[in-house]
Amino acid sequence: MNNLVLSGVKKLFHLSPDLVQSQLFDETTFYKRFIADLKRSRTEVIIESPYITSQRVFHLTAVFAELVRRKVKVYIITRNPDDHDPNLKRQAECEIRQFETMGIQVLISNEYSHRKLAIIDRKVLWEGSLNILSQTCSREIMRRIDSETQAKECFKFINLGKYIY
Repeated sequence: MNNLVLSGVKKLFHLSPDLVQSQLFDETTFYKRFIADLKRSRTEVIIESPYITSQRVFHLTAVFAELVRRKVKVYIITRNPDDHDPNLKRQAECEIRQFETMGIQVLISNEYSHRKLAIIDRKVLWEGSLNILSQTCSREIMRRIDSETQAKECFKFINLGKYIY
């Protein structure tokens, strides 16, 4: 597609160049790139995942511990464990306690949120269908957008400023 046509498509659909340059990942490719982003983070990691399982957190604990050691602020936003079945509730409560012991701030949402996203240093935005802290065997999609503008827009859109400064 030539540049003139691409420019016309962007104007027609009002697409941000940031979105045109985004990348798609699935459940088999997501974690490798996401963990690389976590390791490069400098100031802040925000993860919104409605579900938390011990199996998934086990694979991420060392990375989170390293972030805390480097003084990166880590925020986990999750659904109230009382909204889950007994098995998931038990796992979520256990992992939330572990996060808090590590120095990670956990924000419990009572809004029955189903959003799945991460914002890293308010510069990289991950959004899609994959529950970052619980995914095991389902088919999923995540979009990585390397854009301070898009990351800050999402932060503002979901009103995180009332909890995270």
